[in-house]
Amino acid sequence: MKPKVFVARPIPIEVEQYIAEHCEVEKWLGEDTIPRAELLKAVQQVEGLLTTGGRIDGELLDHAPHLKVVSNISVGYNNFDLEAMKARKILGTNTPYVLDNTVADLVMGLILSTARRIPELDQYVKNGQWRRGDDEVLFGVDVHHSTLGIIGLGRIGEAIARRAKLGFDMNVLYHNRSPKTEVEQSLGIRPASLDDLLAQSDFVVLMTPLTPETTHLMGREEFEKMKDTAIFINASRGKTVDEQALIEALETKQIRGAGLDVYEREPIASDHPFLKMPQVVTLPHIGSSTAKTRLDMAKTAAKNLVMAVTGEVPPNVVKELLT
Repeated sequence: MKPKVFVARPIPIEVEQYIAEHCEVEKWLGEDTIPRAELLKAVQQVEGLLTTGGRIDGELLDHAPHLKVVSNISVGYNNFDLEAMKARKILGTNTPYVLDNTVADLVMGLILSTARRIPELDQYVKNGQWRRGDDEVLFGVDVHHSTLGIIGLGRIGEAIARRAKLGFDMNVLYHNRSPKTEVEQSLGIRPASLDDLLAQSDFVVLMTPLTPETTHLMGREEFEKMKDTAIFINASRGKTVDEQALIEALETKQIRGAGLDVYEREPIASDHPFLKMPQVVTLPHIGSSTAKTRLDMAKTAAKNLVMAVTGEVPPNVVKELLT
């Protein structure tokens, strides 16, 4: 008898067919996120759950006595209650590696867009404001040969550093929990304390995972240490930033601007202050949003799911659940 799994979000048909070759598949048919009550019903008889988010906590696990694995179609796993899963010996997996370059591309896009004011000046032209002789009103700042500070030099951080160093001749600093000596030597980048990185960087990119230690890592004190000409970029998780502190830093011109792909609450409200700030580029959490990358992520998550419910250990088990 095939193991039963539940797919809590739409996936490409080829991925669904792959899972169906090995498992009995039930799936959520709605276009919106599955309601919590429906998910609690759906997991009662399954051994595997494929999802992109939603809290995996004691309540859900109590409704899923047969569950062996939760497979996230995401590199992040802050939706996992690791202690609750560990206590029940339930595996949790994610999809690292496949989205690294795609997210790094987006970060460089945010850097260029904020530095050269591309979205703002696109509207300037489309609104008929462009006049012959316009000069300083169109000025941005250079990206090439400026200083980039990366907070969190994981795989994506390394990919950003490579693009910045090799493509734009940027001076790259990084702050990380552990040194990356090989990356330093291969790319010519330098480690720095958080305070030094903030003080020296023209662009500060936040790429840390969301943990209790990194929640509101960037707050009022951190923004005060940045140059008033600096630009802040966040493509990690919204809750790594004290959003009110960032709003104040932008309103008081403590920093020049920001490029954001993530927010404390998503989607952001239609009256959010960011939406009225021309110096802020706001994207709808699209870091991995290309057709190829999303397909590769779904394939990876499906393989993790199938391996776990058929008795194998997937390669992408969250490390905290293996200790």
